[in-house]
Amino acid sequence: MSEGTLEAPRFGRIRKFIYPIHSFETKKALPMGIMFFFILFNYTCLRNLKDALIVTAPNSGAEVLSFLKAYFVMPSAILFMLLYAKGSDAMSNEKLFHVTIGIFVAFFGIFGFLIYPNLNTLHPSVATVAQWQSTCSEAWRWPIAIVGNWSYAMFFVMAELWGSVALSLLFWQFANQTCKVSEAKRFYAFFGLLAQFSLLLAGEVADYFAKVSDKAVPGVDAWGNALRCLMGIIVVSGIIVMCIYRWIYVYVLTDKRLYDKPELPGAKKKKAKIGFWQSMKIMVTSPYLGLIAALVICYGIGVNVIEGLWKSQVKIMHPRAGDFNAFMGRYVFWTGIVSIFVMIIGGNILRAVNWFTAAVITPMLTLLAGSLFFSFILWRGSFVDILARIGTKPAAVAVVLGAVILILAKSTKYALFDLTKEMAYIPLDEEMKVKGKVVVEVVGGRLGKAGGAWLQSGLLMIFGFLSSRFGFFGGGKISLMNIAPYLFGILIAICLTWILAVKALSKRIAAVTTQPPAQPA
Repeated sequence: MSEGTLEAPRFGRIRKFIYPIHSFETKKALPMGIMFFFILFNYTCLRNLKDALIVTAPNSGAEVLSFLKAYFVMPSAILFMLLYAKGSDAMSNEKLFHVTIGIFVAFFGIFGFLIYPNLNTLHPSVATVAQWQSTCSEAWRWPIAIVGNWSYAMFFVMAELWGSVALSLLFWQFANQTCKVSEAKRFYAFFGLLAQFSLLLAGEVADYFAKVSDKAVPGVDAWGNALRCLMGIIVVSGIIVMCIYRWIYVYVLTDKRLYDKPELPGAKKKKAKIGFWQSMKIMVTSPYLGLIAALVICYGIGVNVIEGLWKSQVKIMHPRAGDFNAFMGRYVFWTGIVSIFVMIIGGNILRAVNWFTAAVITPMLTLLAGSLFFSFILWRGSFVDILARIGTKPAAVAVVLGAVILILAKSTKYALFDLTKEMAYIPLDEEMKVKGKVVVEVVGGRLGKAGGAWLQSGLLMIFGFLSSRFGFFGGGKISLMNIAPYLFGILIAICLTWILAVKALSKRIAAVTTQPPAQPA
């Protein structure tokens, strides 16, 4: 797309700070921002629900999350990548988008209105699962919990994939294909800012249904009714996303002021497309794409090791699914509030400083804030008496401290990490924007979360075996608290690697943007 279009008149000071978009560009920027809003709204609701369902399920706990991410979500992401690559060769981008979103919408509707109301029939009994756990080694306690709550596990996998597929892949792929670099510097921050309001809405929705559940009369499955309503909202939101996408294709991409390429994104070409395995080879052998993947993987591992331990503390304070979901709703509400302010600041940082400075803020903050959280967890015994005097407990402080740290980390992620990462794709050719991105975002993104999950689940199984066989940790049950020192070491190593990857990628971006777009070097 041409970069020579003049962008006059210039913006005033206030508009440049908050809404640096020309009037004629609103037709393009606003619907894309709204589409991003609904995608992120669904992601936030699903993220809260999947954790609430699986963490508070009978015979389960926060430890199950790492097993699901490592051994269920990651293989599902690889399978999706294979199918998506095939689909991208057989279908136009528009049709592929609608098919992909449609599959998710159908599943969430089926879960809410068919699967969940029949859990007593579909799941083995709580007593049966407990018996299985008691007769097996401690190392297998958490995998057995997944079997006992298999429909929740399936929901968890689909909810996780929605974040990777709809949010990280489909939307940003579309944005990168239809926006110029000069637009991206202004549009992307606006997309992120508008989308942060979806966190506020998702938080309010979760809080509303929690209050409705609390007021329910005895004998009524208030949580089940709330879940069905939430699934209905998510289905409608997904349909809205598909409608907006279609509207953009018909009314925006046909406007030469807003999209000046000779063909629509993903249109059939006469030349043969690069095959899937060739795309994989290019991604693996390309330092440029490899460094983008390193950023995604390091973020996934770093946040995952913090979140897993934090959610184990949240369950202590909120053991019921409705209460857990309500707390997570309040958490994402405040994440949205903080993200809005950080997004406004971050968008201006992105325009004022170089790529490296904007991109390195997230790993630096994750390292410093994560170290504070783990330090409190590891030495919490020193604060028991002090906290008792003020009427609180270490778990309560850990929940609040972890929430504050994760809110700051995710706010900078939305405001700076996501935007700088997406800008790194723009210099690539069209083929690599599609297939390189699906490998990096879906598989790389899942590999980041799965990497942290493999480490956590592996440590849980190893120490579970040692506990059952040799009496380690007094021969009792093994939890994330037992492996916290090792997770702290992993966090430090990952964040340092992340910072080095940002530095290396910044040099390659500077080199690529000074040349015509070509195969990544």
